[in-house]
Amino acid sequence: MRRRRQEEHENHERWLVSYADFITLLFAFFVVMYSISSVNEGKYKVLSDTLVGAFNQTQRTIDPIQVGDNVPRGLDTVERPGDTGKAGEGDGGDALEDIATAMRSAFGELIQAGDLEVRANELWIEIELNSGLLFPSADALPLDAAFPLIERIAKILAPYENPIHVEGFTDNIPMRSRAYPTNWELSAARAASVVRMLDNGGVDPQRLAAVGYGEYRPVADNTTAAGRRANRRVVLLVSRFTDKRHEAFSGEATSEVDSMREARIESGAAAGSGTSPAL
Repeated sequence: MRRRRQEEHENHERWLVSYADFITLLFAFFVVMYSISSVNEGKYKVLSDTLVGAFNQTQRTIDPIQVGDNVPRGLDTVERPGDTGKAGEGDGGDALEDIATAMRSAFGELIQAGDLEVRANELWIEIELNSGLLFPSADALPLDAAFPLIERIAKILAPYENPIHVEGFTDNIPMRSRAYPTNWELSAARAASVVRMLDNGGVDPQRLAAVGYGEYRPVADNTTAAGRRANRRVVLLVSRFTDKRHEAFSGEATSEVDSMREARIESGAAAGSGTSPAL
């Protein structure tokens, strides 16, 4: 007789194997995390002292080695092509820097009062004067106090050869004057008056030019009294480079100029005689 096969019962506890593996792995994970978070204070102190000593070492050389040209921004002392400004009193200084320093030293009180301002960079100097120091309202005839003031400025500028543009500015209040129909005429006339005073003070007139901007270059709001006062100004723009385009002619005329003059003379003679030149 065949033996009856015993029935196999399903094992309901197999999940314990997977659960045990999971708990083991989780335990190992926390052990690793704990070991990483633990810091050896002794080793950390040694590392910290080493880094501090490496970054706080004393300078080994007196002067660092410069690689290339290191020219700071602002007024530099490098001679550039076309720069004909004279240096200071034998100190090898820069012309613009000397002028700016002399202006700030001579007019410290006016600068503190806000009536005079000196702005400088590597290309030019701006010497800004409030129009109230120089002229009465709506007029280009200088005040008595303007002459000694401009004379002091002229003494500082006279030893140099840098070109000077005198620029006149006004507020936007319309003019009601026969002499100055608009602010254009007033600003240009004021600039021309300052040019004439600089000329009388010893500045070479070939360096000077007068420019009038009228009301069209404001620096403040014309709707307020303080803003209009700031806009009424005269600016002396001292350039680093010499402009040779308008130098006085010295020498013989070119053949082209001679031919133009001869043609003009012939044209005038023909007009006087009632005949026209052949074309």
